Amino acid sequence: MSRRCELTGVGPVTGNNVSHSNRRTKRRFLPNLCDVTLASDALGRSFKMRVTAAALRTIDHVGGLDAFLVKAKDENLSDTARKAKRALKIKLAEASAP
Repeated sequence: MSRRCELTGVGPVTGNNVSHSNRRTKRRFLPNLCDVTLASDALGRSFKMRVTAAALRTIDHVGGLDAFLVKAKDENLSDTARKAKRALKIKLAEASAP
C-alpha cells in the first residue's frame, strides 16, 4: 500500500535532519494518512479511502465528497476516486436534464 493520498495525490517528500553541529542526513516527511469511509450524497453510497488529514478538512470546507470530486483534477485522484467522480458526473447530468 503506497503512502499517497487518494484524493489529493500528496505523497512523501524528502529533506534533511540538521543536527546541532549542522550536519545533514537525509530523511522522509510522510503524509498524515487516515483510513476513512466517505459518503457520497448524490450516489447514495460510501467509499473507503486513504486520505490525508488536510484533505478531510478540505472536504468538510467545500461541502462534502461530491463537491470536492467535482472540483478535483483527475491526475491527482486514485482509480477508485476517479470512478466515483465519473459516476457522480453521470448522476448529476441525469438530474439536471429534464
